[in-house]
Amino acid sequence: MTVYTERTKGHPFADFLGEHAQVLSIAFFFLVCIVFFSVMTTTFFSVGNVLNIVRQAAPILVVAIAMTLVILTGGIDLSVGSMVALINAIAAIVLALGVPWPLVIVAMLVLGGVIGLMQGWFVSYQGIPAFIVTLAGLSILRGFALYLTQGYSIPIRDVPGFFFIGRGELFGMPFPAILGILVAIAGFVVISVTKYGRQVVAVGSNLEAARRVGMPAKWIVASVYMVSGFACALAAILISARLGSGSSNAAVGFELQVIAAVVLGGTSLMGGRGTMIGTVLGTLTIAVIGNGLILMHISPFFTQIVTGAIILLAIWLNTRIFTTNFRFGGKKRN
Repeated sequence: MTVYTERTKGHPFADFLGEHAQVLSIAFFFLVCIVFFSVMTTTFFSVGNVLNIVRQAAPILVVAIAMTLVILTGGIDLSVGSMVALINAIAAIVLALGVPWPLVIVAMLVLGGVIGLMQGWFVSYQGIPAFIVTLAGLSILRGFALYLTQGYSIPIRDVPGFFFIGRGELFGMPFPAILGILVAIAGFVVISVTKYGRQVVAVGSNLEAARRVGMPAKWIVASVYMVSGFACALAAILISARLGSGSSNAAVGFELQVIAAVVLGGTSLMGGRGTMIGTVLGTLTIAVIGNGLILMHISPFFTQIVTGAIILLAIWLNTRIFTTNFRFGGKKRN
C-alpha cells in the first residue's frame, strides 16, 4: 500500500488531489464514459434512458454500499447474487400464497439478515476465510432457489403496492433510484460519522490491534455480513417488484458487478480503505457502460468482454497512475 508523507507545504490544492485521487479518478472515468456514449448514440441522454439507467442501477448500488463495508473489513461476499435469487424466489412464492406484501417485505429483510449473519459467524467466530464461506453460500443458496422453484419463474399478480416499489415514480424519479440514494446516504453517514463506521475501518486496517484496544472486532466482522444480507433482500425485492416475478435464475453474475463497482470506486481489497462516494460512482459507471454498449447495438456476447476490459483498464489507471505515481500531494513511501 502506498502511504503519502511529508505533504508539500503551501499547496493545498495538491494536497486535496493527493488525498482524493481515487474518487477523482473514477469521477473522471465516469465523465469520459458519459461523453463517449452521448456522442456515439442519439438516445443515451434522453430522459427515458437516464431514468432507466438509475432504475436498473438501484439494486446494484444497494448491495454495493453494503459490500463496501464487507471489503473494508478485509472480507468479501461472493454469495450476494445467489442470496438475491433465493429471496427473490421466496418472496414470489409467499406473495402467490396471498400473504400481505408489507409482511412479506419485512420477512424477507429479516431472512436476508439472518442468512448474512450465519455466514458472518463462520467467517468471524470460526475463522473460516470469507472467500470459502461465501463461495459455499453461493452454491447452497442458488441450489435452494432452484429446488424451491424447480427452475421455473414464479409470477406475481395483483399486488399494485408491491409493484410500486420496483416500477413506481416519486417526484419524477423512479422509486428504486430514491431507495438507492437513501441507502447510499446512510452508508456515507455510517462511515463518516458513526462509531460503528470507524470500527469497521479500524478492524479492516488491523483486526488484532482493534481487538486489543477493546473493540468487538469479531462482532464487527460478523455484522457487516448481516448488513450485506439485508441489502441483498432489499435488492431482491426491487428486482421482483420490477419484473413481476421470482426466479432462481435472477441476479446471475450480480456478485461480479457489485464487487467491480466497489473496487472501481477505490475501495481496497486488502481492507481499511474505501469511500462510499467512490462506490456510488463505480456503480453508475458499471450501469452506464452496460447501457451504452446496448444502445450501440454491440452483441450481448461481446458486451461482457468489453465491460470487463474497461473495468480492468479503469482499475489499473486508478491504482497505478493516481496512487503509485501520483506525487503532487507529497512524497510516496512504500
